Amino acid sequence: MPRMLDVSDEVRAEIGDEEADRLLAGENAPGSYDCTSCRTPGDSEQERTSTVLFIGDETAVLAFAHATCLPSQVVQVTEEQLQGAVKSITGDTVDLEPDKIAPEQAVLGITSGLVLIAGELHPALVVEPTAPIVRPGATGAGDDFLPLLIEQGFMPLTSIDSAPSVLHGWSVLLAMGQLHAVLQPGATGGQPVAWWQAHHPLQVTESWRAAANKHQQVLMFAAPVGSIGRQPREDLLRDALDKAAANGKLVAAAMPLAGT
Repeated sequence: MPRMLDVSDEVRAEIGDEEADRLLAGENAPGSYDCTSCRTPGDSEQERTSTVLFIGDETAVLAFAHATCLPSQVVQVTEEQLQGAVKSITGDTVDLEPDKIAPEQAVLGITSGLVLIAGELHPALVVEPTAPIVRPGATGAGDDFLPLLIEQGFMPLTSIDSAPSVLHGWSVLLAMGQLHAVLQPGATGGQPVAWWQAHHPLQVTESWRAAANKHQQVLMFAAPVGSIGRQPREDLLRDALDKAAANGKLVAAAMPLAGT
């Protein structure tokens, strides 16, 4: 039986017409699969299914997703991310941990959680450095983390009563059910580059993934060192966010899932 597959023009261009036609004929496509986005089972004989091609520096992986979760697309990732994503299929996962970004070379703590806004739960990432971030080239002390983000288009918040506006060009890469990176526009307008990248694919909760798939975007909040802390519960995280906003120490933006 032919599979209910979507193969986008960009995926076809990468894998070739012959391979794309074989997929559409059901020769090489799986019947059942785990959606690369929400990680729940899918069946390409019963429901529309997207082909998603992850391309690294040297290798590529063809994955499948519910068409309602992701469109058929090509996702550019680093070779390290791609190998980590392949590992994640076997359950090799780690807890959220800080990572380094360039050019500030600061260590960022990333926490995922659900934030209630206007009666609806939104998936959120909360970013807080472990030390002050100084503007590149600056010689004095200080903390330029929020001004740098505001220059990139993040909006200052005094309260969290509505979802922040979308920051175009930025996105959150959630692949194979795990968090891989926060992407920002390339310097020359080319492929997006990683603003923050996980050492290994990072596990998020099923409820967080469900909210991300529902909204097709993630809210990112950022605050200077010492403003939020590593809160063990989402209610405590929200309290810390509200306090940071009231003190003028919070910026935010909404970001689409990568490729959507």
